Amino acid sequence: MGKLSKRNILWIIPIGILGIFWYFYGPQKDITDNEYITYVKNYSVENSSQSLEKAFDLTCKNPKWIYFETQKGQDVVEFEGECPVNNKNEKVNVQFLVDRDMTNVRNGAMLVDSVMQEEANRDEFILALVK
Repeated sequence: MGKLSKRNILWIIPIGILGIFWYFYGPQKDITDNEYITYVKNYSVENSSQSLEKAFDLTCKNPKWIYFETQKGQDVVEFEGECPVNNKNEKVNVQFLVDRDMTNVRNGAMLVDSVMQEEANRDEFILALVK
C-alpha cells in the first residue's frame, strides 16, 4: 500500500508543474481593444489624411486588430485580414510598432500567407492602401 501512494505522488507533482507552466506560459487571449490599437487605427501615414483603420477597412475583408508586447517590451499592434495582393485576395498580417509615449508609429513585419515580405514590398503595400 505504501508503494502505491508514493507512485501516485510521483505522477501528481510533474502534472502539477506542467499545469502551472501552461497557466503562465500557455496560449493567451488576444487583446483586441486598448489604447495602442486605437492610436494605430487613427494614425495617418505621411502625405495622407486617411487613417490606417479606414484604409484597411476599405480595401481588406475580415479586419482584426490585435495588441501584444514582445519579450523586449516593444508594443506591437498587428492587423490581420484578407487583402488584395498581386490581384489575389491573400491573408495579410501587418505589424505596427508603437513607442511608449504613443508619439510615433513605425512599420513592422508584413506576412502574406505566412511568408515574410521585404521592407520595400511592405511599404509599397501600405502606401497603396492609404492613397
